[in-house]
Formats: sequence, C-alpha cells, structure tokens
Amino acid sequence: MKKLGTWINRVITGILMVLLVAVAGLVLLSKLSGGMPEIFGYQLKAVLSGSMEPGIQTGSVIAVKSLSEEERTQLQKGDVITFMEDENMLITHRVIDVKSTNSGVQYTTKGDNNNTPDSNPVLAENVVAEYHGFTVAYAGYLINFSQSPNGSILFMIIPGFLMLGYSLITIWRVLRQVEEKQKENPNEGKCLNL
Repeated sequence: MKKLGTWINRVITGILMVLLVAVAGLVLLSKLSGGMPEIFGYQLKAVLSGSMEPGIQTGSVIAVKSLSEEERTQLQKGDVITFMEDENMLITHRVIDVKSTNSGVQYTTKGDNNNTPDSNPVLAENVVAEYHGFTVAYAGYLINFSQSPNGSILFMIIPGFLMLGYSLITIWRVLRQVEEKQKENPNEGKCLNL
C-alpha cells in the first residue's frame, strides 16, 4: 500500500510540475513572440468569429502552417489561409479565386459562412499561414483569455498555488510519519553518554 501511495505521489507531483512549466512556457512564448507560439512550423490561432462555420466553430483553436514567400504565391482555389487584414487583425478564410497581376498574386477570399466574398483582395505578401484541418473546439476562448493580463496572472498563479499546496501537504505527511516513528521507538536515533 505504501508503494502505491508513493507512486501516486510521484505521478501527481510530476503532472503538476509539467503543467506549471508548460503553462509558464506558453505564456512566456506568446508574450515574447507578440502572439501565438510556433511549434514545428505550426502556430495556434484562436478563431473568435463564425465566418468559417460549420467547419471552424467560433471559439476554436486552429493549427496553421507558416508559409515561405514562395509558398504564399502558390496557393490555389479552395485553400484555407490566414492573412493579415490590417496591422492587428488576422483572418482565416477560403481562397475562391486567384489572380496574377503586375503587383503580384492576389487572392479573393470568402468565409464559408458568409454570403459574399471579402471586399478587398489579399496580396500574397499578406498571407501568414495555411490551415490544414486541425481544430480544437472552444479552446480559443481560453487561449484568448490567457493572452490578457488577467489571464497571464491567473494561468501562472493557479498552477503555482497547486504545486505549493501539494508540496505543503507532502511535507506535512512526511513530518507526521517521522513523529509517529519517534513515538513508536522513542530511543531510536538517540546517543547514550557513558
């Protein structure tokens, strides 16, 4: 029974430590990069509008693949892209037409749930990434909140308090076990002077 308790203790400690480090790492990466972190060439983006429903639900997190300059000019009709609408706004919509002009390649885009195409064509240089179908529903609300100052504090403090609380409980249990052993064997560990 003690071995099982020790094993469970180690597993819980490990999970809490990994959770704390992972959350702290994600928050720091997102703050340092000025947005979502990139892992193996993919970025996680929160979708906070319903323009691509039902394929991408409002509040979802999607993984998009970053594109090189050359890849940005080779997109085709039907591809789902994430592009910079203005300085602080990313949009993920489907390409419905591709045109080559003197100024470069331009894409006409449209949200699957929208009735009309987007009013402005997207220049290839404004394309950030391409979406390949990986979605986690409703996780976008959580990630969007974690990007806020209150969310950053919350996601750093809660895992820290959980780890601290669990550490205090573990220390208290060990001290209690030591006291019980001393009560059972009061002379153990004492040195006799002759």
